[in-house]
Amino acid sequence: MLKDITLGQYFPGDTPIHRLDPRTKLLCLILFIVALFCAKWFVSYALVLALLLVAIVVSGVKLKALTKGLRTVYIIVAFTAVMNLFFTPGQAVSQLPVLNHITWEGVRTAAFMVARIVMLIMGSFLLTYTTSPIALTNALDRLLSPLKKLHFPVHELTLMMSLALRFIPTLIEETDKIMSAQKARGADFESGNILRRAKALVPILVPLFVGAFRRADELATAMESRCYHGGEGRTALHVLRYRPADYAALAAFVLLVAAVIVLRRFGL
Repeated sequence: MLKDITLGQYFPGDTPIHRLDPRTKLLCLILFIVALFCAKWFVSYALVLALLLVAIVVSGVKLKALTKGLRTVYIIVAFTAVMNLFFTPGQAVSQLPVLNHITWEGVRTAAFMVARIVMLIMGSFLLTYTTSPIALTNALDRLLSPLKKLHFPVHELTLMMSLALRFIPTLIEETDKIMSAQKARGADFESGNILRRAKALVPILVPLFVGAFRRADELATAMESRCYHGGEGRTALHVLRYRPADYAALAAFVLLVAAVIVLRRFGL
């Protein structure tokens, strides 16, 4: 299960998606989310899915890598589908004892909700797969730079987000090593009731938290030794500049949002 968590991983490449400005990819993701929540019927969802598939193909990221990351949210997706199936009012699918609580409106709502969650997660994973944490930090810093006039700690916030993304794979790998070591000593994490399984996690959580605090302390010491004093007066090695491809990508997603809004007005 831990190996299925791929959030925060970056797959280097030289595809058109990788070469896009990170600010463009962040804005495209926001527009993609807006389009998803504005979609109402099959035509709108099909249009959003088509653009997502085009982005996946152009990025060179394997579809298997994206679906692998979905395994960790299967329970949430299934719970959402069941809740919409049984608690959405409307015309019953059948008069049988179990099916009489399921409505056609619930089936439609559940299908759209599952599609929305799946595409939202795949789009977010595609951003992290094709953008390094450093590039994401620079992009967020530039996009939120107007808030600096209000004395908002933009650089510190983006740095924390970048470090959190950076250390997710590291903590997952360390958790897997601790679990393997505990299993070699006879620990059992799969049998017993929920309370017993929770108690079995204590030998994992204690060394994991100790290791996380140790890494944080080492990172703070390294930053202090390099005279880190926040974002004031800092420069970037790679200066972000928009190119024609960035404008084309933004235009495509703006057109997607506009098309979805128009289709929504016509009930499509």
